[in-house]
Amino acid sequence: MDVLRLLTIIALGAVELWAAIPAGLALKANPVVVGVAAAGGAMLGVLVVVLLGEHVRRWLAGRHRGERETGSRGLIRLIWDRYGVIGLGLFAPIVTGAPLGAALGLALGVPAGRLLFWMFAGIAIWSAVLTLVGVLGMAGYEAAVHERALSGPSHHRGF
Repeated sequence: MDVLRLLTIIALGAVELWAAIPAGLALKANPVVVGVAAAGGAMLGVLVVVLLGEHVRRWLAGRHRGERETGSRGLIRLIWDRYGVIGLGLFAPIVTGAPLGAALGLALGVPAGRLLFWMFAGIAIWSAVLTLVGVLGMAGYEAAVHERALSGPSHHRGF
């Protein structure tokens, strides 16, 4: 596989797994390489957000020390209260995207190490699941096309 395809998958993974895995499979890359590269890109994206975000969070915490949370509790806070960092880490890569999930975790005060662990776990799980679903979907499509080609046009008059 050429370097450009690999870098494309990694770059897309840093932004969104939903984009990286189908793109990698469409580029005819090895599915294992696609899953690993997309996961690696997503992990890299989370790491950048956490490394940069931790400094910003500390700066903001210093500026706003003593201020209390006001206003009504939003949906994100309700989800956070119910599932915590584990839920955030396992579901953010697929629901909000890994980088945004990491930013939310930092905003909620999750320690960087704990956030990285659960985000990386979620990324690994969803990369495997999405790659498997993509491979099975492509195999099913190819089988249907092959079946249609073998059966000939006369058997498909109803369509």
